[in-house]
Amino acid sequence: MDPASIINYFQDCSTFHSEDIGRGLDYLNVNHRIWLLNSWHLKLMEPARLGDEITISTWPYAFQGFYGYRNFLMKNQQDKLVAVADSLWVYMDTESGKPLKVPEDHGGYILEAPYPMEPAKRKLELPGQLEARDTFRVIKSNIDSYNHVNNGQYIKMAQEYLPDNFYVDSVRVEYRRQALLGDTILPLIAYTADGYTVVLADLSAKPYAIIEFHGLNK
Repeated sequence: MDPASIINYFQDCSTFHSEDIGRGLDYLNVNHRIWLLNSWHLKLMEPARLGDEITISTWPYAFQGFYGYRNFLMKNQQDKLVAVADSLWVYMDTESGKPLKVPEDHGGYILEAPYPMEPAKRKLELPGQLEARDTFRVIKSNIDSYNHVNNGQYIKMAQEYLPDNFYVDSVRVEYRRQALLGDTILPLIAYTADGYTVVLADLSAKPYAIIEFHGLNK
């Protein structure tokens, strides 16, 4: 499984969690609320292959102001850890378009202890030298239920620019802006000491998302 596929499983798991406690899409729409993803930090431990039985789990571990922090785990049938992720979310008022402080009941969620991951910076720095690639348009299959480009789609788009012999062991993503149906995306690529950075930007080079892939060429 590639990083984008793992992230899709994680996103689905968080959606099911919210639906199970009555704070899913219907609740959010009625109350004009939304959780927007700000960043991912994904680490890959073991390969997940076709036919493997996997188990996904997720839980929030902190709320501070309008931020929510959530961990994810993927395990295989031997109970080995396949992948772990930390994520940062922003609680928003969809009518005002502004961040909103998480309510005292934590939005209905129960906090659990954080998974022990190494801390990562919230903001990703843009590399000095970026190589522009051919632009492309956002299409319907990229769009989520909120009519924005789905969070996992940015990672899927960025993976297209990795060499075939590059093995990914961790991914960091920062979402800067929301791309919409019909928007034109300009990919900007940089090689770093331990991987590749892909910036998905508009035509003025203002980023929608920054994706860092760390790993090895094999």
